Amino acid sequence: MDPPATYISSSELRKHNTRNDAWISIHGKIYDVSSWLHRHPGGALPLLTVAGTDATDAFLAFHPPSSAAALLPAFSTGLLLSDYAVSAASSDYRKLHSKLSELNLFERKGHTTLILLSLILTLLPLCVCGVVFSDSTFVHLLSGALIGFLWIQSGWIGHDSGHYNVMLNRRFNRVAQILSGNVLAGISIAWWKWNHNAHHIACNSLDFDPDLQHLPFFVVSSKFFNSLTSQFYDRKLNFDSLARFLVSYQHWTYYPVMCFARVNLFAQSFFLLLSNRKVESRGIEVLGLLAFWVWYPLLVSFLPNWWERVLFVVVSFSVTGIQHVQFCLNHFSSKVYLGPPSGGDWFEKQTNGTLDVSCSAWMDWFHGGLQFQVEHHLFPRLPRCHLRKIAPLVKDLCKKHNLPYNCVSFWKANVLTIQTLRNAALQARDGSGPAPKNLVWEAVNTHG
Repeated sequence: MDPPATYISSSELRKHNTRNDAWISIHGKIYDVSSWLHRHPGGALPLLTVAGTDATDAFLAFHPPSSAAALLPAFSTGLLLSDYAVSAASSDYRKLHSKLSELNLFERKGHTTLILLSLILTLLPLCVCGVVFSDSTFVHLLSGALIGFLWIQSGWIGHDSGHYNVMLNRRFNRVAQILSGNVLAGISIAWWKWNHNAHHIACNSLDFDPDLQHLPFFVVSSKFFNSLTSQFYDRKLNFDSLARFLVSYQHWTYYPVMCFARVNLFAQSFFLLLSNRKVESRGIEVLGLLAFWVWYPLLVSFLPNWWERVLFVVVSFSVTGIQHVQFCLNHFSSKVYLGPPSGGDWFEKQTNGTLDVSCSAWMDWFHGGLQFQVEHHLFPRLPRCHLRKIAPLVKDLCKKHNLPYNCVSFWKANVLTIQTLRNAALQARDGSGPAPKNLVWEAVNTHG
């Protein structure tokens, strides 16, 4: 006979939320994942973020069904959650997740990656030829713009390959990651996965989501004025006099800064690879970055004079700045909160913290799947070729449970982002706390 089940309460589970004592609940069963933190492919922070809570929905979102049988038994404590309950929204989310699995949508990836790789392999030689074999300044600048465009498209490959295998197997997927991220774009895929997993788990948490932590340049909430401690960077985000000055004009500096935002990504990539953190295949990651810092400066060096070289870099960086703007549009104007997600409100947190961008199907290539941000956050393993198909299902689910399904035009998304930044900027100037009621309405609620 099996021994009688032993139960613990949710309040007892919440006590096990430290690096050396990290427990989670999945379908009411308790697992001790403390020993898995340093080996977790997504990094330790996602596990620590949900430690002490029910992590069922997050686990389902990020892992294929086979992972439950393969991974979880080794961490079982034999304990059950006595007050385990599933909200109506979570129950329906799990049913929809199961339905998509039955339809095999998570495995049917389409030809998106093949098309993008073909485009990159065609345009990259054209860019090189435009620089090396042409004497026209216009052709040189056009080549710089195409480099920026290729960085955007390679970024979508890197993004997709971090969520699911875009290639036939994991080894080829890893090759695609290194080539599209490190070699072609100069951004470490290890850094991206570390950053992006934390963002997905704690979407729009001011102190847990690194995608909202941009001091001293930007803040989306006056709560940053209290110098919050970043759980991602493990340091205090000081709101000092310099930050106050820069934030005071952030709605004016937003687009210029976005033109050069990838400089920060270059720096963050090297910071991670030169740190003591555990990094998968560190040597290959470093070699990939070095390859970028050989081919791109070498290409620039073929230009005839320094002013063309500077313009080439500015143009290529500015074009890819469009992608950095796209990253911000989906979250800057959405609802924010402090602290980690509670674990039982996965569906609610993802829908409250994300914004869809409406566009015609023929423009899907431009947004790289991010136009369906709500759908992507709920089903991050779903290939982006299916996001448009499931959007009506997600919208109906949000409506059923009285949750926001925020979807606006690309123009309106930019307007909302600037309004949010302006709102915080005005508060930074006068040192006030909550913003005037009308500005809050304009910046946060108009698209809800």
